[in-house]
Amino acid sequence: MADPSSYRPKPGQIPDSPGVYRFRDEHRRVIYVGKAKSLRQRLANYFQDLANLHPRTRTMVTTAASVEWTVVSTEVEALQLEYSWIKEFDPRFNVKYRDDKSYPYLAVTMNEEFPRVQVMRGHKRKGVRYFGPYGHAWAIRDTVDLLLRVFPVRTCSAGVFKNATRTGRPCLLGYIGKCSAPCVGRVSDEEHRELAEEFCDFMAGRTGTYIRRLEQRMTEAAEEMEYERAARLRDDIEALKKAMEKNAVVLADATDADLIAVAEDELEAAVQIFHVRGGRVRGQRGWVTDKVEEITTGALVEHALQQLYGEEKGDSVPKEVLVPALPDPVEPVQEWLAERRGSNVSLRIPQRGDKKALMETVERNAQQALVLHKTKRASDLTTRSRALEEIAEALDLDSAPLRIECYDISHLQGDDVVASMVVFEDGLQRKSEYRRFQIKGFEGQDDVRSMHEVINRRFRRYLAEKERTGEWTDGEGEHAFTEEDGRPKRFAYPPQLVVVDGGRPQVAAAKKALDELGIDDVAVCGLAKRLEEVWLPDEEDPVVLPRTSEGLYLLQRVRDEAHRFAITYQRAKRAKRFRSSPLDDVPGLGDTRKQALLKHFGSLKKLKSATIDQICEVPGIGRKTAETIAVALAQAAPAAPAVNTATGEIMEEEPGTMGSSGEPVTTGAPDERRGQET
Repeated sequence: MADPSSYRPKPGQIPDSPGVYRFRDEHRRVIYVGKAKSLRQRLANYFQDLANLHPRTRTMVTTAASVEWTVVSTEVEALQLEYSWIKEFDPRFNVKYRDDKSYPYLAVTMNEEFPRVQVMRGHKRKGVRYFGPYGHAWAIRDTVDLLLRVFPVRTCSAGVFKNATRTGRPCLLGYIGKCSAPCVGRVSDEEHRELAEEFCDFMAGRTGTYIRRLEQRMTEAAEEMEYERAARLRDDIEALKKAMEKNAVVLADATDADLIAVAEDELEAAVQIFHVRGGRVRGQRGWVTDKVEEITTGALVEHALQQLYGEEKGDSVPKEVLVPALPDPVEPVQEWLAERRGSNVSLRIPQRGDKKALMETVERNAQQALVLHKTKRASDLTTRSRALEEIAEALDLDSAPLRIECYDISHLQGDDVVASMVVFEDGLQRKSEYRRFQIKGFEGQDDVRSMHEVINRRFRRYLAEKERTGEWTDGEGEHAFTEEDGRPKRFAYPPQLVVVDGGRPQVAAAKKALDELGIDDVAVCGLAKRLEEVWLPDEEDPVVLPRTSEGLYLLQRVRDEAHRFAITYQRAKRAKRFRSSPLDDVPGLGDTRKQALLKHFGSLKKLKSATIDQICEVPGIGRKTAETIAVALAQAAPAAPAVNTATGEIMEEEPGTMGSSGEPVTTGAPDERRGQET
């Protein structure tokens, strides 16, 4: 625990101007980001008698080891910089939205030749029309299923669309009338785009005109005694009305607005947002936040606005935002919202009428969300705390292991030997800290030796980082804990507990690696799969935790996650080896030109038989590169023939599929996206 007076800036150092400040801990991790109209006045509040501080603020300033600030010219710039830093550093003491799942949107890809209606999550793309967000993807599919009867817009993937175009046969939706089948030319691209635009207009709230037009066409059909067409139009109208009923009218004046409500207690706050477009509730979302310092409702609203509109532009920011309390000061926030929308935005508290009544509904939803979260949270926190305490007691640790690292070795009969490192902090996965290793010290299968190598490499990196930080020289060079962009360096933080997947041999190897490096403040244990026994170094007998123990359950989760991460990497590495090609050895030949070669010749076999002049005909391939390609292919060993495992026959190489000597289309497992290789 640090004394705030030890890093308090000297009088007169802090400027009396707008800016953004960052508190860092002893490892140079950013733990809190804030903004202020006057940096001098704001920071002075943190360096007063600890007894006068809010408990959570007191925890933050005693965890911190330094403070720094950046001066800006306006409060709007401070708001923008604060948002950017919170997104970049993810500070542990800032307001965090615990429910950070990506809400689904109904999207229409107007940027494609034949627009497609689909469910989309994540970042918004240019040229795509979005409607929502919705609480569940099935709600979108129900709405789309009703509307496709009237607006038969394409919903299929690019692969299905191309296959239908190639075969000249539409998919099932084309046969049952829920797709206009532009893939087979039933409608032109202009007619299909017009359908997509009508679909967007209907979803945007312009429903009355379209329904009246259908009713008029139905009446005309009935008068002309075309009863079948009139019946179809009648059913279309009913489908549209049923879709509209899913979004009840809440504001009679066709208002576009977002309503934000907050329910809070001393420790947490629930935020609920209703998205109203065209007078109808088109989407709803909500989050729960930790109140890590004493914070007003207006400040919570400001954080919610940053979360909602930090990545939005244009019409995604509505003309009107209704809130329970205004940020203080409100002018910079309004200016920031107007800048993102491109026109004025009204940020206010509803006082009367329909908007006030709707705000009360949103507030009730926020209250219910907080109560529900409290019920789940109590169980979750209690369970995790008990698990960590049980582990500390069973392993005779001085304190609960807040950071646990687990290691596992994976291979296939001694080939492609790899290892994984997964991290759990406070009993929860910390996937950004995951790492993966290739075993480099030797060839073949030896799990014990592999474990020794991995632990040695990981903690040698830690000691190197520790030495560079000057932690052994009275704190000089502390900035070496971070990269130039302020992000923490890899392997900079030690765990309190190292868990290895295995029994006594693996534990002994891990302990030996730590002893060789002189590290004696990191506990080690192993979890053997057979009887789920916990092995400790230099102990003849294992520690047997009760089967109902929360501590054992947490260790099993950590071990299983390390096993999953290791085997996924090993499979990806093996698949990559199977996909290797002689073209990989050609210097300067990237993926784009390799694909161009294979597309031009159709197969690696035909490319091998091509002359240098024929290879030069491929765009982007010069004569020198063509000569290098020809030499590489001539020197390559012949590929093993592909065998049909069902019949035993040797299969000829087909055009476009490269087999084991080229680039297969579907071979192997997907590459592991998370974690870094070392």
